Amino acid sequence: MANEFNSNYPSIEDLRRKAKKRIPKFAFEYLDGGCNEDVSITRNTADIRKVQLQPRYLRNRGISSAKTTVMGMEFDAPFGIAPVGLQGLMWPNSPEILAKSALKHNIPFILSTVTTMDIERASELTEGKAWFQLYNPAENELRDDIINRAAAADCPVLVLLCDVPTFGYRPRDIRNGLALPPKMSFANILQILGKPTWAINTLKYGQPTFDVLKPYTPEGLNLKQLGQFMNKTFSGRLNEERIKPIRDKWKGKLVLKGVASAQDTEDAIKLGFDGIIVSNHGGRQLDAAESTINSLAEIATNYGDQIEVMMDSGLRSGPDIARAIATGAKFTFMGRSFLYGCAALGNNGGDHTISMLKTQFKQVMDQLCCERVEDLPKHLITN
Repeated sequence: MANEFNSNYPSIEDLRRKAKKRIPKFAFEYLDGGCNEDVSITRNTADIRKVQLQPRYLRNRGISSAKTTVMGMEFDAPFGIAPVGLQGLMWPNSPEILAKSALKHNIPFILSTVTTMDIERASELTEGKAWFQLYNPAENELRDDIINRAAAADCPVLVLLCDVPTFGYRPRDIRNGLALPPKMSFANILQILGKPTWAINTLKYGQPTFDVLKPYTPEGLNLKQLGQFMNKTFSGRLNEERIKPIRDKWKGKLVLKGVASAQDTEDAIKLGFDGIIVSNHGGRQLDAAESTINSLAEIATNYGDQIEVMMDSGLRSGPDIARAIATGAKFTFMGRSFLYGCAALGNNGGDHTISMLKTQFKQVMDQLCCERVEDLPKHLITN
């Protein structure tokens, strides 16, 4: 613990401030931003922090444990690393850093279809424990090929994304001309020159590419071209007809990510999903969306006994994780927080961020006098 926790950065906000100083503006704004006017991204965290928990001081209890089970697997903490696109753009080699840390700390790592490490490498680094998030291909042959790769890599969980029927409107990325590799405008060149550590590491590990999609994607796509390729090749619109063959083909656990309504939860149950992740894509898709914690409260109350309910979007601390679990989530995921950690601390960023969140979460459990993660809902203060 002493070697993994850097006391100069005891919060996610500390990591965020350090990350902003170490990576080019275009990369930081891609990581940090939401969509439109950033209403949804702000609302997510603000509403989570309205949740209050009640301690039970005068009761006999044993030692608190953060261990929890989800999708039939036991983990050392009730949080994991959410899928994030373009990870290597924000910090070179960050997918490998986070995959290694996830294995070391026994938490799940989810690989995105549009990140910068391929399925096979993720499986190798996590000893076959990486989950894979699928953007649903429009063509059945491509869909089956990617699913076969995930199965061959021993991914235990396939996460099917449902909240990207179209790409979010992100003004910062439009202004920055975001591309992979970055568009070499004069402004972007100046940004890169001002962040020498990022630039040197990019030279060391190579320019990031869409490694999962490399067998299928033309090289050198900028943001506009990527959008056109994704719209043509991948279909974010899901229905029973599209989901059923995936459920039939995939023999592992199947999770639907991006659920925000009771209706979609009911459909997920009917279609045979093992779990859902209540999410609004980190506030990056719909600026008028309900906060995830408010969506979670209704969904968990009504359907938590029928399907495993997880949550991401808006979580920034151990207390936030505890609030989400108390509200009804069986498990949580965080994305930006771990990338802030990598950008701030490089190769030590994954270990530090996980250790910090474990420490924060354990402190909350000890303060509440709560022995087990599954007992946190008993401490929820309801109005």
